[in-house]
Amino acid sequence: MTPPSSANPAAPLPSTQPHWQLLQRIATLALFVLPAAVISTPVNLLPFGLLLLLSTVLGAGYLWRARALAGPALPLLWALALAAIGLSVLSIWQAGLVLEDVDNRSRFLVMPWTLLWVCALRPSMQALWWGALAGLLLTLAIAAYQVLGGLGRAEGFTNAIVLADTALVLMVLLVFCRQLGRWGLIGLGLAAGGGVILLSGSRGVWPALLVLLVAMALSVPWKTGRFRAGALFGLLLVAATLVLSVPQLREHTRLDELRSDVERIERGDVDSSAGARLERLQIAWDAFLERPLSGVGIGNFDAAMQRLPECRLPMAAESPEPRCHLGHAHNDLAEWAVTQGVPGVLLLLCVYGLPLWLFIHLHRRSGENGFRGPAAAGVMLVVSYILCGMTQSMFAHQISASTYTALVGVLAGLSLVDHAQRAVAPGAASSS
Repeated sequence: MTPPSSANPAAPLPSTQPHWQLLQRIATLALFVLPAAVISTPVNLLPFGLLLLLSTVLGAGYLWRARALAGPALPLLWALALAAIGLSVLSIWQAGLVLEDVDNRSRFLVMPWTLLWVCALRPSMQALWWGALAGLLLTLAIAAYQVLGGLGRAEGFTNAIVLADTALVLMVLLVFCRQLGRWGLIGLGLAAGGGVILLSGSRGVWPALLVLLVAMALSVPWKTGRFRAGALFGLLLVAATLVLSVPQLREHTRLDELRSDVERIERGDVDSSAGARLERLQIAWDAFLERPLSGVGIGNFDAAMQRLPECRLPMAAESPEPRCHLGHAHNDLAEWAVTQGVPGVLLLLCVYGLPLWLFIHLHRRSGENGFRGPAAAGVMLVVSYILCGMTQSMFAHQISASTYTALVGVLAGLSLVDHAQRAVAPGAASSS
């Protein structure tokens, strides 16, 4: 497959048409609302979805003509979406489940939709950047209010793990969709995002946060590699010192609990947070070996948990053990393998691998000075989901599933539009 091309836009930008200008303003508002509301409001992505639908209906003709600009990326994302939905329907049919279990996978249709939408209406990427900043600041205020009010871990309007993972995604947008002269606001947003993660008490997000900090340091076009390495080391040293030295921060990052969990696992006691995750991985592996081709059915991980004696009740909901009906494996690979078998594992590789391939090629063709821009943000989005997926089932939750599918299409579209504009005006690129 050849890399996507955007050298030949479908038509000149219809900037003089009042109807198109109105649609572009609606699309720009939608792009702001997407990160601003996703975890800072109880309605999550509903405002973005309504604005997306409204502008699509009113601008259907523009979307149709934008197919040429979208190029091979459009059929690629269509194929991925149809494969995800098709395998989900097959899994539901084989396991005799209800169709509502396909809901999260149907969100993959948003990927080609938002790609075409951005190519047609060309909203400003800076709306996405400002929305990420607003979302992080608002979410920090909510998280602080919850913890100061007596809640052990900040949850926002979802749960603590999804809150932390999504805050990290907003930090990715803040760093890699940046423009010149905004490092002060970027620092403010990163501090807010770090505060949300600390107050959430989530530990699974740490590897992705570390990768984000490293990528950010390497993406800044400083003059010497020695200065860049020194700044990166200093950044990590300050972060480690804060977490390890300040009692309040150490408490909210749950380092003491993690140490206790490891000690209990060494004694054979799995009745802890980390122990329960290891137990679920073992159960997932055993269930996968039993049904390697079909799995237990999408959204049906609790059926595998009935291997535990305390979960073998006439109805799973009657079990007093919370771990018997959590609904997922807390690990992407385990979740897709145990519920959909080998086809699910291959599909998961495509869900992450194909967008990653797409963004890498788009970034190589972008002409950006350094690792930044929408394609770079797309690369980091996929990498962040892969790392967070080691301790969470990222597509078992509406917020994380919808955020991924929407942003894959949006960032790919922004990259294609940016490349087309650079081809028309070579000097349009902005520096970091």
